[in-house]
Amino acid sequence: MQNHCVVLDCPSGISDFQALFRFPRDPNRSQKWVEQCQRDDLKEKSAEQLYKYYRLCGKHFEASAFDSSVLKADAVPSVFDGPGQPQSGQVKRAPAEPITETVQNVPEEDEEKKYLKTLLEVLLLLGEQSIPPFAPCNEKDDGLKSCNFQALLEYRLNCGDEVLKNRFDSSRQNCFSNELDTLITVCEQYVRSKVIEGVKLSGFFSLLTSEPVKISGEWCLPVFLRYVDQLKSHQEKFAGFLTFEGDENDLAEKLLSEMTDRWGLDMSQCRAQAHACSGTHSRKIKAFASKLVEKYPKALLTLRSTNPLTLSLANSMGVSGVQLVLSTFKQIELFFSQSPLLQVEFEHAISIFYPDKEDKAEELKKICRTGWTRRNDGFEVALDVIEALLLCVDSVHDNEDMRWNDQVTHSALEISKALTDFEFIMALIVLKNVMVLIQAFGKNLQGKAVDIHSATASLTAVLQSLKEMSDNIDVYHDFFYDEAVNLAAAMEIPVKVPRFFSRKHQGEQGSTQEDDYYKEHVTVPAVKHVISEMNDLFSQDHIKGKKSTQPDEESIQVFSDDIPNAGSLSAELHCWWVKWSKKGKGETFPSSLHDTLQLADVKFFPNVMTALRLLSILPTLALEDSSDVAFKRYRMYIENMPDNVKSKSLALFNINYDVGFDLDSMVELYQKTCPERQEVS
Repeated sequence: MQNHCVVLDCPSGISDFQALFRFPRDPNRSQKWVEQCQRDDLKEKSAEQLYKYYRLCGKHFEASAFDSSVLKADAVPSVFDGPGQPQSGQVKRAPAEPITETVQNVPEEDEEKKYLKTLLEVLLLLGEQSIPPFAPCNEKDDGLKSCNFQALLEYRLNCGDEVLKNRFDSSRQNCFSNELDTLITVCEQYVRSKVIEGVKLSGFFSLLTSEPVKISGEWCLPVFLRYVDQLKSHQEKFAGFLTFEGDENDLAEKLLSEMTDRWGLDMSQCRAQAHACSGTHSRKIKAFASKLVEKYPKALLTLRSTNPLTLSLANSMGVSGVQLVLSTFKQIELFFSQSPLLQVEFEHAISIFYPDKEDKAEELKKICRTGWTRRNDGFEVALDVIEALLLCVDSVHDNEDMRWNDQVTHSALEISKALTDFEFIMALIVLKNVMVLIQAFGKNLQGKAVDIHSATASLTAVLQSLKEMSDNIDVYHDFFYDEAVNLAAAMEIPVKVPRFFSRKHQGEQGSTQEDDYYKEHVTVPAVKHVISEMNDLFSQDHIKGKKSTQPDEESIQVFSDDIPNAGSLSAELHCWWVKWSKKGKGETFPSSLHDTLQLADVKFFPNVMTALRLLSILPTLALEDSSDVAFKRYRMYIENMPDNVKSKSLALFNINYDVGFDLDSMVELYQKTCPERQEVS
């Protein structure tokens, strides 16, 4: 059963919750509903199948079709306003002639198919609701007593499900585990095939990855695909996990092979890539990105819009002090999520440190009520509140009034230890001073078209500022070090090198001074890394592509191999500019790439349209809220699902539950996967 509307691109059941209605059991009325919905793929399904497995939402019926909120028996859907659907008032009505009663008899489904559909229906219901089919079992559980899948089947059986009554045998309960594994595999294959099919139909796409996560004891790399669909709407879909274990060089080949051979992705159509990775995984993801560019040179390496530029650059640094700062930021975020009273305590501490600057204090309090550790200016904010933060966590750890539990006080102690480590202070100050040079640039990258154009124009100046800092690194380091020493003195923190370094070099003559250590191990590598990454992320092709938000011939040339007719580009661009320079009275400019692509006459500019489609899939550009659901669902699954029941397969169809499940196709795939089932039946 679907829990969303069958009308293509209708958000009901996904982002807009409406009452859903079953298809009528009467074959004639059922087919009339199918015709009105313009779902040719449903025409071959029987009225019984449509009644059981498909739904239509109330927004497609006129008000006259309801009687006291109850749908009338003769109601026919007639309201369709989505893209690619007939407009309200222009719906193709059913013919006026009387409909003949001769209905082709559909062969009754065999028991095996009905049984498999029941199992799949239960599994999909669990997956859509983020309920693990297997609940964790302890040693005292016998069989599958605590299995959610088994429990739902038994519930349906007790409610009189005829299919289960005919097939259910208590002696087969121990076989459900193996059967369920196969069902989950089939669901995974089906969902991924639907995602890949959408990408193939659209042509070009971008590849995006997120931070590796541990599932069932192994590291897994989440993969997303961004493309513009046939209705010219932006899409970003979760394609699944890749095993992220092994040597970096072998791993890169393995990841590419799995995507092309097992998933069926045509990587020659990949036009951009973006990755979010930190710590020990950075080298592996860099090797993968390099291998991808080596094999497919058009797969441009870019920044991902969901990550601020400053944090992305810091995450990919292999500097221990920087990683200490980032891990502490994560601890801080988790700490304040435990209780709103901790935020109250923090704001009280901010007031203590800004007694004569109420406006500044209020501004910081407002910032700290959001996810400030993930802001573009997060390092700057951290330095503004670090003393207040230390006072807050120390007060919570002391727990004089016994308000906090052991978990909270322990977390407070861990954060306090990090904040009072001079390595943390020095790394934070270096990050703040280096990232301030690119802060405005990064903010503009995540803005509107005019902001992005401004960012591309300022890139040269940003790179020159970074080069000037690198050329005069001794002078800049002295400033950074003095600032760190002064802050450490105010916070009563001893200035010393990290313990692991001092123990490693204990007894050596001419031991390294603190100043020299932090210059060699923090300041210099941080500046070098930022310059290198900025050059890699913002190549000339990338910048030209960005400028295509206001297209000219030079910027569109970056797409010359992909546009349909490069020879007519100059004339086409002239016509494009004439079109917009002669804007009629009351006519407004489209406010986004999506709005521009939806214009009826954009099809008369095939080169421009292709360039805009290619630009739309760049990972640097932020998606509209309606298109950015896959990543949000992914984060919800990873953050909310307990580690012991996380599943790569279940995550895939939980996040993509709106792909439209066709139970007949899934049964057919199951029978191909397990041909022995057909022989047994």
